[in-house]
Amino acid sequence: MPRFGFDTAREGRIAFVALRGELDVHAVAGLEAELGRLECEAGIDVVALDLRDLLFLDSSGLRAILFFRELRRDYERRLVLVRGPQAVMRVFEITHLTERLEFVEAPEHVQI
Repeated sequence: MPRFGFDTAREGRIAFVALRGELDVHAVAGLEAELGRLECEAGIDVVALDLRDLLFLDSSGLRAILFFRELRRDYERRLVLVRGPQAVMRVFEITHLTERLEFVEAPEHVQI
């Protein structure tokens, strides 16, 4: 089973978090800690979660993403998701979240 990991980079007022492996109940705490750290960092208007290398997403990972989205909205900031592979996108599709979340095709399409 591929381990979960992420890399974070900042470009101006955008923070990019590239996820890889399997985001499940065992891995979600690490992502939540990183998202919490980013929320406290000054000057970040947009957080972009890059799902392209994510292989699996369960309900706990989905919950973490939705919780963070609501937190960002409370502070009038944005969360953008870079589309992942079909297996990951299927989770968003069956929950109708593709209609409620902001998705882009590639990181270079993320804008302030």
